[in-house]
Amino acid sequence: MKATLALTRYQLALLVRSQRWLAPLLLYVGLLAVGVRAGQPVLDSLGLAAAALLPVAAWLVRGCVTAEPTAARHCAAAAAGAWRVHLAGVTAGAVMALLFGCTGAGVVAWLSAPRSTDGSAAVPLLPAVAAGLCGVLACVLTGAAVGALGNRPLIRSRGYAVCATLLGSVAALALGASPANAAVTGLVHGSTRGEVQVPWLALLAAVVVAGLAALAACVAAARRG
Repeated sequence: MKATLALTRYQLALLVRSQRWLAPLLLYVGLLAVGVRAGQPVLDSLGLAAAALLPVAAWLVRGCVTAEPTAARHCAAAAAGAWRVHLAGVTAGAVMALLFGCTGAGVVAWLSAPRSTDGSAAVPLLPAVAAGLCGVLACVLTGAAVGALGNRPLIRSRGYAVCATLLGSVAALALGASPANAAVTGLVHGSTRGEVQVPWLALLAAVVVAGLAALAACVAAARRG
């Protein structure tokens, strides 16, 4: 556990120094700037903030698992194990995405109106923010799963990896079976009815999906390392 935490801190420091976080952050800020307006219903805006985070999380995970040169990655794998190194990269990307998401949810909650979609019912702000944060976490975990499955070591070609990450992000948002889709849909439907529905089941499903995706990627890293 200590080795994994140390590697995760190393991956976060590498991500910050390499500035690979900047483009995903600009994408997230741009999506929020286009989709969120002051005075909009809070649950609708939180749903959009969560959904916009999924491709950002996948992009950040890709940035982490591909940041190191081959020689440096082999040295780290020899010292701590290839699976730990890869798990640290996936975790670092998810942590950075979660940081973006929590900040975005706070800004959205501050700008938005605690009302239903049609404005006829009041929505309690703190429970709405809690539901939005659960949606953010569900989308971060789903995006991290997409990033883990769509990149090295499962897909080594850069072009195929980029396409897989992009298409996987779109599918994870569009498919009804996706935890991210369920979380965002729950927030939007709750706004329509003026009720706060915390997407616990979607969050639990996202934890399972992210865990399985990380396991598959780490097993592949250990075998190919």
